[in-house]
Amino acid sequence: MVPVRTEAAMYSDSMMSGVVLTGHGGPEMLKWRDDLAIPVPAKSDVFVKVAAAAVNNTDINTRTAWYSKGDAAAEDATWSGRPLALPRIQGADVCGEIVAVGTEVDPARIGERVLIEPCIREANGEVLETPWYFGSECDGGFAEYTRVAARHAYAIESHLTDVELASFPCSYSTAENMLTRALVRENETVLVTGASGGVGSATVQLARARGAQVIAVTSPSKSPTLSQLGADKSLDRDADLVSELGTNSVDAVIDLVAGPKWPSLLDVLRSGGRYAVAGAIGGPRVELDVRTLYLKDLSLFGCTVLEPEVFGSLVRRIERGDIKPLVAVTYPLRDIQVAQRAFGEKGHVGKIVLEVA
Repeated sequence: MVPVRTEAAMYSDSMMSGVVLTGHGGPEMLKWRDDLAIPVPAKSDVFVKVAAAAVNNTDINTRTAWYSKGDAAAEDATWSGRPLALPRIQGADVCGEIVAVGTEVDPARIGERVLIEPCIREANGEVLETPWYFGSECDGGFAEYTRVAARHAYAIESHLTDVELASFPCSYSTAENMLTRALVRENETVLVTGASGGVGSATVQLARARGAQVIAVTSPSKSPTLSQLGADKSLDRDADLVSELGTNSVDAVIDLVAGPKWPSLLDVLRSGGRYAVAGAIGGPRVELDVRTLYLKDLSLFGCTVLEPEVFGSLVRRIERGDIKPLVAVTYPLRDIQVAQRAFGEKGHVGKIVLEVA
């Protein structure tokens, strides 16, 4: 056992409560348990008492074996392609408090309120060759306690509640990463698909914070909320984008949908435009006319692993109040099955957050 520099070492002899994913399938595969072993931090880890953790698409995709691309028989893959170890404590969106540290971590960090970076490059005291996702390749935040490398636990000073802060890590870092990769700048026009979801609504805010003009693709009932978040214009998800906007009309597309309307996203991009994608809720298979790609000198970015500067930049934006949380509804952690079913119905704008503490 690695010693920890705090009286919280006594936790190592106790059990904790939480939710484990026991297999692939529906929400019924998520089981509440009161006999989970409390994780012991490695020498470079911090030990975090979880206050709140949000639901996101990664949780659902891992549970349903979506990342296995339809072949779940052999190795039920995580997003990185590694086999999923079961049972697994999921939960990538975590706000909590450091209550213990490994021997190589400054004990002054005990007591910090932190957000955990969901894309991790260090685990079990070792630097990873391929980054992991918190709650996927390793246990995450759907439990009373969790551990993570100290470098991935970002101290945050904010008047926001734990629930509000837990709405940020996964969705907002994904959005900030896509905007960073797509080099979105002031006065550019950005088209955001799936704009009412957690990542989409985050993208609207973050693009606006960069000084960009934002066009949101969403359902009409959700347009007023997106306007309040900073969207300059909203289009119905069934609209003909070329008819509404014209060809060569936007500088960047931030896509979370893909699906059958995907070719029109490249049609509306200007010459030299940039396309970034981090989701495929409309369907993962699309039709590409390669002539559009090379004749317009387009750049396409698949975005999963966060650029090194992204999460720190996000934390600073939160602390400055550049962006605000958008919490649709909260549930106690024990009601995670209900929460994930509500998430799947897509009737909300923003994040569904689970209260842990």
